[in-house]
Amino acid sequence: MAKSIRQKHQPADKQDWRAKLHEVIFEADTPNGKLFDILLLVAIVLSVLAVMLESVSSISEKWGDELIVIEWAFTIIFTIEYLARMVSVKRPMKYATSFFGVIDLLSILPTFASLFIAGSGSLMVIRVLRLLRIFRVLKLIAFLKEARVLAEALRASRRKILVFLITVVSLVIILGTFMYIVEDAEAGFTSIPSSIYWAVVTLTTVGYGDIAPATAFGQFVASVIMILGYSILAVPTGIVGNELAKAENHSANTRSCQSCSREGHDSDAVHCKYCGDKLD
Repeated sequence: MAKSIRQKHQPADKQDWRAKLHEVIFEADTPNGKLFDILLLVAIVLSVLAVMLESVSSISEKWGDELIVIEWAFTIIFTIEYLARMVSVKRPMKYATSFFGVIDLLSILPTFASLFIAGSGSLMVIRVLRLLRIFRVLKLIAFLKEARVLAEALRASRRKILVFLITVVSLVIILGTFMYIVEDAEAGFTSIPSSIYWAVVTLTTVGYGDIAPATAFGQFVASVIMILGYSILAVPTGIVGNELAKAENHSANTRSCQSCSREGHDSDAVHCKYCGDKLD
């Protein structure tokens, strides 16, 4: 009993090593955590640069072996870092299936896959996605809050956007089929799929010009589709904009839950808003 009481009242600097490791790896509010993330970002940038340089034939011929050694060194570092993240959290699978958990895993798999699949090493540029952690490193709280508001707005408007996309897909199928009937194959409308491709390019106002209507009526329909495209492009902007206006903007920080590794908690939060566990 006396031993348990002493453990309960032991100073904060003698906390569990996993909690200390989690604080360094996942949080940017402490000097050690910020230093760790800065070093990690530098390693990510150098690793991606090495992959890009390896794709240049003149550089690869001269420094190919050195670049491969560098890439394997970074892969080992990132593998150790990934395992440390898994160890430091209370629920490893929560982290492994999270957005950053998947990205962290995908950033090391291509190197090992290159031993069995030729050319897969180029996929290592996916590591650049890990630079999203810079928001935590620089403690850009305003950006974190805006990102959370944007995520909430997109989540709230997903059904409206889905209905909008279904409507657009139906529209381009109808317009593409109509143009296939109106126009000749010599103009490029050789099939309904190719005509639908033209409708998508025209409706989105991209206009590659590889397929173009030749008849006067076809050009008139194309003009209507182009004008319609400007109106359609404004719809998703209005949907998301409306949800953004409704979204609440709470004060957030870079604290990370040791159980689920989620961030964006309110400054006065005691428990994680996602899994309910107590925040350290």
